[in-house]
Amino acid sequence: MNSTRLAVWGDPIAHSLSPALHAAAYGVLALEWEYGRRQVSAPAFREALASLDASWRGLSLTMPLKEAAFRAAATRDRHAELSGAVNTLLLGTEPAGFNTDVGGIVDALAENGITAVGTVRILGAGATAASALLAAAELGATRADVRARRPERAAGLVALGESLGVRVTADLLDAPVSHVELTLATLPSGTDLDASLAGRLADGGGALFDAAYAPWPSALASAWGERSVISGLGMLLHQAVRQIRIFHHGEPLEPLPDEGRVLAAMRAAL
Repeated sequence: MNSTRLAVWGDPIAHSLSPALHAAAYGVLALEWEYGRRQVSAPAFREALASLDASWRGLSLTMPLKEAAFRAAATRDRHAELSGAVNTLLLGTEPAGFNTDVGGIVDALAENGITAVGTVRILGAGATAASALLAAAELGATRADVRARRPERAAGLVALGESLGVRVTADLLDAPVSHVELTLATLPSGTDLDASLAGRLADGGGALFDAAYAPWPSALASAWGERSVISGLGMLLHQAVRQIRIFHHGEPLEPLPDEGRVLAAMRAAL
């Protein structure tokens, strides 16, 4: 009899902490599930997905596969539909797609005492930026200042903001900045920011949530100094909890059995 199999896919993928997080959770839940990792490029995704047999229960998707996973999903949750990104596939005859990054950001911020914001700055304009905007909207944000090296890529974020009741403006990373309550950085891990630019973003940038966590501290976290800084490890942890709920019983909001112990084991695995 085939065992139940799951994995995280992305490119690159060797750095992923997801196997350790999931293994810790499945140990507490007494599930004999195998969770691995596989390097899969965006062009290879469709063929790789089609090659999976019935022993596969689900996939976690990271860059650059979230848009491809969105297209592969037969059904999608609200966060996936709005963001255009899927980071979780529950496999079967009709794969179900979810975006647990949004809830992961909300949970990580709440864990650090941030449960409401009015103004935010989002650094980056990719799939994670859309999740950050959705998270900001759920916290009550009414204005979002998007900064990117190519601001034209933020057109989708401007449109998404309109649907959420959030006024979104887009500009270059190094354009003059105004004060915001929270900065949500979604730049790729290892992004090398000029120290003076990072310092300007820190001034008046409020608390910093940086989706990156390796290497740490990031250039932005270093520039923030003694101000409030939240690393992407919190998002990684909490989005994984929601993924495991999906893999366990198909619902991201219904807690796991003995979830407190599951969460503690996952946190210890980071």
